Amino acid sequence: MKMNVSGITGASACDRAASEQVNATRSGRLRQMLRSERLEFLMEAHNGLSARIACEAGFDGIWASGLAISAQFGVRDNNEASWTQVVDMLEFMADASDLPILLDGDTGYGNFNNMRRLVRKLEQRGIAGVCIEDKQFPKANSFLNGERQPLADIGEFCGKIAAGKDTQIDPNFSVVARVEALIAGWSMDEALRRAEAYRLAGADAILIHSKLSKPDEILTFAREWARRAPLVIVPTRYYSTPTDVFREAGISVVIWANHLVRAAAAAMQSVAKEICQSQTLVNVEDRIASVEEIFRLQNAEEYAAAERLYLSARCATRSAVVLAASRGQGLESLTTDRPKVMLPIAGRPLLRWLVDSFKKENIHDITVVGGYCAGAIDTTGIRLVVNERYACTGELASLACALDALESETVISYGDLLYRSYVLRNLVDSQADFAVIVDSSPTGVSNHTVRDFACCSRNDDRGLFGTPVLLQRITSAPPAKREAFEAAAEQDPLQGRWIGLLKVSDRGLTKLKSVLAAMQARADFDALDVPALLNALVADGAAIEVLYVHGHWRGVNDLEEFHRAVDFAHEQMPFGLSADTASPDAGNDSSA
Repeated sequence: MKMNVSGITGASACDRAASEQVNATRSGRLRQMLRSERLEFLMEAHNGLSARIACEAGFDGIWASGLAISAQFGVRDNNEASWTQVVDMLEFMADASDLPILLDGDTGYGNFNNMRRLVRKLEQRGIAGVCIEDKQFPKANSFLNGERQPLADIGEFCGKIAAGKDTQIDPNFSVVARVEALIAGWSMDEALRRAEAYRLAGADAILIHSKLSKPDEILTFAREWARRAPLVIVPTRYYSTPTDVFREAGISVVIWANHLVRAAAAAMQSVAKEICQSQTLVNVEDRIASVEEIFRLQNAEEYAAAERLYLSARCATRSAVVLAASRGQGLESLTTDRPKVMLPIAGRPLLRWLVDSFKKENIHDITVVGGYCAGAIDTTGIRLVVNERYACTGELASLACALDALESETVISYGDLLYRSYVLRNLVDSQADFAVIVDSSPTGVSNHTVRDFACCSRNDDRGLFGTPVLLQRITSAPPAKREAFEAAAEQDPLQGRWIGLLKVSDRGLTKLKSVLAAMQARADFDALDVPALLNALVADGAAIEVLYVHGHWRGVNDLEEFHRAVDFAHEQMPFGLSADTASPDAGNDSSA
């Protein structure tokens, strides 16, 4: 039976791998892969992190690539990294994943005696096997002037194989002999002669290597070899060959030899260049793996336990309320059968962008207040309450529907927001009882179609961090004309635009509920919005902290803003994913 972790997710998937096949050691599983009747695959890994990633991807074995391990050390692939450094790295890889590991052991790091010591150290660390190549020590990578690299004496190399087999204690430990004759420009007959000698010397499998872009040499060798022993290949050069060709040729194992380290290098180059040029992390933070994902890949169970012990009071009780009852004025052509929060933005409903942003900040208790077409709201991961009177009431009436959800620190959000992750992170990190996000950029206050202009205790000078800024009031009604707005601003300066995010602490909730209850007694309550609540809180003596941003968010109030939001969302795509993975016509996709 062959172990299969495909479909298992989470950091513990690799750690459970051994228990899924009773009494199957790593070396035993590698031996089964070599002898399997079906084609098997090994994925390159070069450290503990990449080993865990290969395991979670569903691979059943790992190729500890000499090229990749040398590259992660930053040295050349010609034995510049010592064999002890390589073995130390293998220990991290074996700890990170329970998959069998086949080491790319170069030439065995010396003569027969070095080979004996290598095998002992590999077995001590739970490594399943080693592949050695018939070149002279120190070796150079096969693709660097391979035709000029001298091959080892057949007799000497056979002695090295025999020394390794005689030294192993585990009967399933595998020694794979790599034939470099075709790389070095020798004949097919020489490659076959060497392979047969190595088989007779005790090699458990033969790895035949080629530098050609077509598999002709490999297929010829496989046909002549006639399955005398398991055959392993590395299709780095002839990568476009359909995999079924290898199956039909009787290949036992395919090694994907260097692709994780190459992928990592490409991503690191892109990110490093972007950060160097922009001198900010804002453009990359949402396009790379989160710190939490790194913790997960590190199998940080102890860290998670410490979070529950030390951060439970702050993280476990945090909640959010999303006001999402409206159809969307100016968006009627897109909302015939769904509310505004279910409009597709770069392949995901607008609401899902919000929910995912909350979850990244450990906010899992999320209440959404629906109204128009509430039945079309995706309730995955949320609690839905409905404002049945949405057509004749405003935002505060919707908020009142969610009062039962307001029991601890809460973020109150409009349902039509997109923003970069730091915006919400800064808000929930505030120690104030009340905190709001205000956009101080010129575009945030100059558009005559927007509302919710903020008058604050001081301007955003973009430099004095730690200086408290307090909200004085919100002016909701936009001026009828640009000139009228500019004239009003001269008499009563405005510092920016409130974007629709409010955080209330545990203690602040008491005051908020008291003020909201008093406002419910007003005759005009049904017409009131959240800015009216903010102004009432200020009038009641509440200190509302202002956290300035300078752009980096979008609201969706009309068709023009909807299209801008789509563009904004595409800019947040992870590196390596092109914007065209989401349809440019997503706004017309009625199935979203």
